[in-house]
Amino acid sequence: MVSRKTLAGAVAVVGILVSAEGASALTIKEALAATYQNNPTLNASRAQLRATDEGVPQALAGWRPSVIASGTLGYRWRDTSGQFLKHNQYSAQVQVTQPLFRGFRTVNSTRQAESIVRAQREDLRTAEQTALLQAATSYMDVIRDTALVSLRRSDLKFQEELVRSSKDRFEVGEGTRTDVAQAEAGRARSQSSLNTALANLNTSRAIFRQVIGIDPKNLSARTNITSLLPKSVSAAITIGQDEHPAIQSAQFLVDAAQFAVKTAEGVLLPSADLQGTLSYSDTNLPGVQGERNREASIFGRITVPIYQSGSEYSAVRQAKEDLGRTQILVDVNRDGIRAQAISTWGQLNASIASITAAEAQVAAARLALEGVIEEQRVGQRTTLDVLNTNSDLVDARVTLVTAQRDRVVAAYSVLSSVGRLDFDSLALKGQRYDPTEHYRQVRDKWIGLRTPDGR
Repeated sequence: MVSRKTLAGAVAVVGILVSAEGASALTIKEALAATYQNNPTLNASRAQLRATDEGVPQALAGWRPSVIASGTLGYRWRDTSGQFLKHNQYSAQVQVTQPLFRGFRTVNSTRQAESIVRAQREDLRTAEQTALLQAATSYMDVIRDTALVSLRRSDLKFQEELVRSSKDRFEVGEGTRTDVAQAEAGRARSQSSLNTALANLNTSRAIFRQVIGIDPKNLSARTNITSLLPKSVSAAITIGQDEHPAIQSAQFLVDAAQFAVKTAEGVLLPSADLQGTLSYSDTNLPGVQGERNREASIFGRITVPIYQSGSEYSAVRQAKEDLGRTQILVDVNRDGIRAQAISTWGQLNASIASITAAEAQVAAARLALEGVIEEQRVGQRTTLDVLNTNSDLVDARVTLVTAQRDRVVAAYSVLSSVGRLDFDSLALKGQRYDPTEHYRQVRDKWIGLRTPDGR
């Protein structure tokens, strides 16, 4: 005969969200710091920003001179008045061209490139928040799935104890074969649920390794994220509209599009440059004094475009349409961030309410199971009643575990929706990536093939 203590205790899980205490525990804040340093997608976004930085020195090159050297070396055969002559000939030339005026294209293209760099920096902030939210989610998924595996294992122990008890009751004539069959079916169902939970845990651990860059060991669900949240949904909306990097990026892209229009219009304006040339040539004829020429020249040149097949007008119209598109995208991003803030705030409140309801459900289901077990002992309940009541308790515990995970993830989602899920707001440890360092290193470089890190 199974005891009340054994049956009720078999379904208990030590801690709903399994947390490892002690100095060796990997906190969620440490996991986020590791993500900030190791996440490959985030590092790729940083590399993309560094590539975008190079657009500024390329635009600034419009102010700088171009120097071109050319030379010829050859052998010539010539038949002159029946006299066959052969001689070698060589020449060299250096030409320097200094732009003086390019229809304001250099100024505007530089400002356009700078605006694109600023937009890309905001895109990097968005990538950081996306990576950190993925890390927080994967961290809590591992904890949730670990708790569910523990819960399923406890349920399997309960089902095994119930099978043993049903067989004992059948052997002494107090039960039926139906009771045994029902208990064995419950055990098989519990084993299947455990297998699914183990598979889900392995998946969560793999995603954890992919996003954070380390293996999940000794995780602790403790976090102070709620202290960083806005006080209300209206405050979240206001902060998101003012600070979210997606909106900031869209605004910088509007600036870039405005300068792109001016750059395209600059093609229609006159241009001026200064060109200097230094050349030398030598022709060697047999028995004749070679002809040597040295020449230096400097000219100012003004170019006035009149008609260039119409493509320049199309480029201006195209740039204006692109400007209109970027202006629309600012409003699209504002509306999207507003909706995201409202949605995540609602998810947070829903998860908190779900925890309260699930805790009450677990308490009631536990009492119901204890009562059904007692009634089964005196023959007032069947094995099926115990199975159904235990299933209710297991479902309630699963709901509670999931709601606790959802509350933490929703809190990080709220912080992401307002644009504050970043290195500084979370006070993460480690070296902070400076997006302006590479820009300062390459902005005024005139020459060089190596990147600042030596590649």
